[in-house]
Amino acid sequence: MPESLEHLSPIIAVIGIAVLAYGVLLSTIRMIAIEVRGLRGGNVRTWRSELRQSLGYYLGLGLEFLIASDIIESIFKPSLDELAHLGVIVVIRTVISISLNWELAQEREHAREEAACAASSSSVGKS
Repeated sequence: MPESLEHLSPIIAVIGIAVLAYGVLLSTIRMIAIEVRGLRGGNVRTWRSELRQSLGYYLGLGLEFLIASDIIESIFKPSLDELAHLGVIVVIRTVISISLNWELAQEREHAREEAACAASSSSVGKS
């Protein structure tokens, strides 16, 4: 394989780390703003849920880039040690990614149910 492609894995890993760092930074700023609103007496439950969704998105996306980086790296270093190392990393990151996606789906479903319940109770109150 061309030598220039060997630099692809570290570049993708850096992108993954940048996505994670950006998501954490953005979420930290949003969290502080939400908590300030909460301290002022505002109802912040929905905003906290949206914050979790956003942070979960960035964590999942960053993990996907890191998994891709590990797979590409194993192509250039196909030793048994590297493959075993890759297998462990991919399994751990995949389990984290699946559980994160499951939790986010549960959170979205819960938010939909709350919205439907709020909509039905407001329409009952108007009757």
